[in-house]
Amino acid sequence: MGPVVYGLAIAGLGLVLLCLLLLPAMIRIVRDYERLVVFRLGRCIGEKGPGLIFLLPVIDQAVKVDLRELFLSIPHQTCITKDNAPIAIDFLIYWKVVNPTLSVLKVRDFAGASTGIATTTLRAVIGDILLDDVLAKREAINQVLRVKLDEVTERWGVKVTSVEIREIEPPKEVQAAMNRQMAAERERRATVTEADGRREASVKVAEGEKQAAILRAEGAKQGAILQAEGDRQAAILNAEGYAMALERIYAIAHTVDAKTMSLQYLDALKALGAGSATKFVLPMELTRLVAPFVGHNEQATSE
Repeated sequence: MGPVVYGLAIAGLGLVLLCLLLLPAMIRIVRDYERLVVFRLGRCIGEKGPGLIFLLPVIDQAVKVDLRELFLSIPHQTCITKDNAPIAIDFLIYWKVVNPTLSVLKVRDFAGASTGIATTTLRAVIGDILLDDVLAKREAINQVLRVKLDEVTERWGVKVTSVEIREIEPPKEVQAAMNRQMAAERERRATVTEADGRREASVKVAEGEKQAAILRAEGAKQGAILQAEGDRQAAILNAEGYAMALERIYAIAHTVDAKTMSLQYLDALKALGAGSATKFVLPMELTRLVAPFVGHNEQATSE
């Protein structure tokens, strides 16, 4: 009984050790962003996961596939544009697996295959575009590359989500010409800006002079109006004063009698006689006014 028990113990121990060795191959833990493509005796039976997965030892084999979005860096590639200008372009390809089974069955090395397709597609796309368009229409080139790459990778169960050109290096001669062009453009903009500033300043000055002239004309107009109004008021006042004086004279003249007028004429004749003139022109009314004085004189003489 001793050897038999000993043999059974050894067999049980061996079985336990075998189970411990096979346990990692039997039980797999698949994360949420992973899938296992399972092959049973070489035949694909589908994908499993996420969670705890049980596999048959030796019979089942699993290939792990990452479902997260990844990127592939394509180094500088020399391309010839439509106008025969050599340029170097490097870009990034963002992709993700949408069908784990196809990504395992249809392509062996997706990174290598994608790199080859990306470089050939890039040369084909750039070859149909002029150099100026390559430098100016980067976003459009990204879109064209993404569509063309996605058409190829779709049969591999892979989706190209985005293509981003990182750097475009034109030839040195083109770079020098671009630098000169940019310098000329900046100088042109500076000249235009300066000319616009001068023009606006001239317009502002002319506008100010115009406003000043308008204000001066308005001031002169108002001054002339006030002067004319003052002259009119002065003329009215003068006329009114003269009219009042005439009325006063006329009123006083009605109160003067013939003797007073005769005395005034005699004073006038006295003043004329004191002068050096030898000829005098006297009104006819003077004889009528001085007649009473002549009569009084003749009466005094006869007495």
